[in-house]
Amino acid sequence: MRDMALIALFAFLGAAAAGLLGALVLRLLRDRSVVVALTVVAAVTVTAMLAGTLVVARAMFLSAHDLSVVTTVVAMAAVVSLATALLLGRWVVARSRDLALAARSFGDGGSFAAPDGASTAELAALGRELAATSAKLTASRERERALETSRRELVAWISHDLRTPLAGLRAMSEALEDGVVQDPERYFRQIRAEVERLNSMVGDLFELSRIHAGALALAPTRMSVYDLVGEALAGADPLAREHGVRLVGGRVEAVPVEVDGKEMTRVLANLLVNAIHRTPADGTVAVAAERRADSVVLSVTDGCGGIPAEDLPRVFDTGWRGTQARTPPAGAGLGLAIVRGIVEAHEGRAEVRNVTGGCRFEVTLPAAATG
Repeated sequence: MRDMALIALFAFLGAAAAGLLGALVLRLLRDRSVVVALTVVAAVTVTAMLAGTLVVARAMFLSAHDLSVVTTVVAMAAVVSLATALLLGRWVVARSRDLALAARSFGDGGSFAAPDGASTAELAALGRELAATSAKLTASRERERALETSRRELVAWISHDLRTPLAGLRAMSEALEDGVVQDPERYFRQIRAEVERLNSMVGDLFELSRIHAGALALAPTRMSVYDLVGEALAGADPLAREHGVRLVGGRVEAVPVEVDGKEMTRVLANLLVNAIHRTPADGTVAVAAERRADSVVLSVTDGCGGIPAEDLPRVFDTGWRGTQARTPPAGAGLGLAIVRGIVEAHEGRAEVRNVTGGCRFEVTLPAAATG
């Protein structure tokens, strides 16, 4: 037992010396290729075995013949180990190079596709992460392009919508200044209406800029959906009467929500104004509110005749106003974009779908905690 302990001690000392030397070499070559690292590891393994064997052989006073036999066996093992390390290293390096070339493609604006063929578990995991990152970058680029297109359209529409009232204001002011107006009071009323229209557009732009900048400060309070809808209906009733549209709000449950009353009233007002403008005279705009699981769904259904399927994904985009026949005389296509921004700030979502004779806008909000 004592002899075995001595043999183990001598073998450990010899192998430890070789291992320390190998660790130093690996540290000096840490910036080199993985082929070099694998070769050093294989060499250290064989050298440690050889050093331990030689130390034990010296201590046991083996014959020269026995020592040469042991050395030859270890040398053959070293050749096989080094050859295996080189082959493995070259394969890993080749797979890493293929992965790097594939990753470079989506960095230049393309999409990532993992190279074919087998690879190590670590390289396969890295390939999957790069594929997921590539998908996220592609989606981000698409959103950026859509946003840029929306911004260009918004600038064009705003410029057009501002030019018309400004031209009218200029013409009316020049007519008043020249004293050629027979009914100045009518001109004053028209000027006031145009100024109110411009003020509304500027207010919408300011609200939208706050939403996009993440500066929309909410002051949520607990309130009933019934009261929220009632206030919105009362505000939209004069416009509905002017257009000959009936407002219906019979299906409204008294469900509690925690929302910013002012901002959520604006959401409902925008939806109602949008629905009234797009519903023909003698048509109906219905408002409903109900609880579904842990959420509250507010809906506004109009009689617009429906939205083309290709336009449904763009309804809440900034500047979207649909076809020319559906565009109201006032507004710059900001109302529904504001709706989505405010709803998402409340951790909800805004959706639209076609129904018989029109379309339904739904706002889903988290229900207030009970108790």
